[in-house]
Amino acid sequence: MSDEKLMSKKKPAYPVSPGLDGYLAHYSRKIEIPIFYEDLLRFSGSVVVYDSDDVDTLWIRVYYSEFEREEIDKSLKLVYSILHSDGSDYIHQFLNVDAVDFCTFGNSKPFRIKIRNILNDNFTYFYIKKTDASRIYGLELEHMLSPYNLNFLVHEDTLIEEHIAGIPGDVFIKDMLPNCSEPEKAQLAKEFVKFNERCMIRLLGDMRSYNYVIVPVHDFDKVVYRIRAIDFDQQCFEGKLKVYRPQFFKENYQMVELVRNKLRSDSVDQYKLEERSIVAKRILSSGNRIKKLRKICKTDLISTHENISLLKEQIYELTLDMDFKKCTTMGEVLDLALKFVKRNYENVSMKQIIEQKIKLP
Repeated sequence: MSDEKLMSKKKPAYPVSPGLDGYLAHYSRKIEIPIFYEDLLRFSGSVVVYDSDDVDTLWIRVYYSEFEREEIDKSLKLVYSILHSDGSDYIHQFLNVDAVDFCTFGNSKPFRIKIRNILNDNFTYFYIKKTDASRIYGLELEHMLSPYNLNFLVHEDTLIEEHIAGIPGDVFIKDMLPNCSEPEKAQLAKEFVKFNERCMIRLLGDMRSYNYVIVPVHDFDKVVYRIRAIDFDQQCFEGKLKVYRPQFFKENYQMVELVRNKLRSDSVDQYKLEERSIVAKRILSSGNRIKKLRKICKTDLISTHENISLLKEQIYELTLDMDFKKCTTMGEVLDLALKFVKRNYENVSMKQIIEQKIKLP
C-alpha cells in the first residue's frame, strides 16, 4: 500500500484545551518563554542546507536583519537556559547561536536552533514549533510509555522540544545497515519488532524511516541498537490501524526483511509479548500522571469523526472488545487500547501467581 493511500493529505494542528493546559502547568511543561514561533518567521533571507553529499536536506538556513538578530539570539539563549539549565542568564556568555534552520517539509514546519558552547565547541540543538495538542499528547506518552524521557516546554502557541540524538533511520538503512554484522542485524530485527509493537499500542503513527532514529549503544565488546521515535505529529489522528504499525511503510521495507530473515515467528511473538508487558508496567508505574492525561484526552478533539469511526472498528476486529465500538473520541480509543494492554498483563500475571501457589507443597 502506498503512503498516499495510507496517510491523510494534511493533518490540522489542534489547539490546547483548558484541561490539557492545566495538566501542562501542573507538571511544569508550561512556562513563559521570551520568543514565539511567529517571531522566527520574520527572517529576511535564507539559503538551502545541503548534506555532505550535496543533497538537499529540505532545511533552509535563515538570517535576520542586524537589528532583530541581536534580540533573537538573546531570546534563544534564554530558551536554551530554561530548557537545559536553571533559566538564568549566567551561561549566556558561554553560548553562541550558530544557526537557525527552517524546515519546509511536513506538517510542523519547525525551526531548528543550533547552540554552541564557545569554550569547548560542544553544540546541541532544540526545536521551536507551533503548538499542536495531538503532538503534545504524543510527547507525553513517549515520556511515560517508552524507555526514554523527553524534555519539552509549551507557552501559548509555541512548543519547544529538545533534540533527540541518533542516526536518522533512512540514513542508517542506506549507509550503515549493509555493513552490520549478522548478530547486529538480528538484534536490529528484534528492536524493530518491539518498536513496531510500542507504536501500535500507544497509537503513534507515521513512523517512516526518517521519523525515527537508530541509537547505537556500546555494551562491553559489542554494539546494540535502539530505535527511538523523533516525530510525534501523528499521535492518535489517522483512522487506518496500519498507520500505527511501522512495518507497513515502504521506507521500512528493509527492516521488515530483517525481521523475516533473522527471526522465527515464535521469537517475534515473544518480543511482542515482552513489549506489551513492559508498556503495561510503565502504565502502572506512571500512576496518576497517565490517568490524568488519559482523562483529559478522552474529551479532547484531536481527530476527525471519520478517522475515529474507522479506527475503532479496525481495533475491534483485532481485539473483539465491544467497548471499542462505543468510543466517540480518539482519546477514548487510546484509553481503551491502554486499558486492554494493562488488563491482559494483569490477568496473565494473576494467573501465574495462582498457578504458582497451587504448585506449592
